Amino acid sequence: MTIASCGVIGSGQMGSGIAQVAAVSGLNVVLQDISAAQLERALSGISRSLDKLVSKERIEASVRDAALGRITTTTEVGGLASCDLIVEAATENEALKLQIFEQLDAVAKPGAILATNTSSISITRIAAATQRPESVVGMHFFNPVPIMKLVEVIRGLDTSDATYEATRAAAEAMGKTVVVAQDAPGFIVNRILIPMLNEAVTALHEGVASAEDIDTAMKLGTNQPMGPLTLMDFIGLDTVLAIAEVLHTNLGDPRYRPCPLLRQYVAAGRLDVVADGTGV
Repeated sequence: MTIASCGVIGSGQMGSGIAQVAAVSGLNVVLQDISAAQLERALSGISRSLDKLVSKERIEASVRDAALGRITTTTEVGGLASCDLIVEAATENEALKLQIFEQLDAVAKPGAILATNTSSISITRIAAATQRPESVVGMHFFNPVPIMKLVEVIRGLDTSDATYEATRAAAEAMGKTVVVAQDAPGFIVNRILIPMLNEAVTALHEGVASAEDIDTAMKLGTNQPMGPLTLMDFIGLDTVLAIAEVLHTNLGDPRYRPCPLLRQYVAAGRLDVVADGTGV
């Protein structure tokens, strides 16, 4: 299965990053969003990101120019109909993703790979929204996509060998290292990471230490590049909570129960801990 073109649904931070690395790898990219204004912002962001890579001598100016020339935009899901690979990068909301995959099933060409960038939701359940579950796969990139080297490829119950192999090859062509995960809640990274982040905010909630000291302790004591509370801010507390809810609901283990403070912050619309002034 040869992949020459890639559609990306959602032009936020993740979708824009996926579009960028796909275009740099030589794929023709169609970036889709419901908002034309958001698509304009996304293209400007991609251009700035590529300029930065040129200034740091990580890519040549000719590579930047060619990549930008490969990206087109559309506000219609139907604009992705000719793509060989379509990556959904919408928010971590199961109902929304199921709706998107129903739409994709109706417009994508036969043989197209339908990938989801979900960080925790069952690939099998998403695939069941289509009439082609063998063509559905998890392709979980990490933020910021142009910098982070990892892609988790997750096979649903019916994902075919051909879909998996083509998805892996596409990720590797984008310069990524691929790990393969089973279709279990949280896959690999978030299955391990989210309980750690939840425990960090629990320590803050219980007054074990200030946010500053929690982050400093984990940076210097475990050699992490940033503390867990700073990382939660970077991810977004709403996203952390959504993944924690998936783990808690699907695994049924109380150790995955989201911290009350995390729930409270999200309910209040506060999507960070550190920048909120809680202690760092």
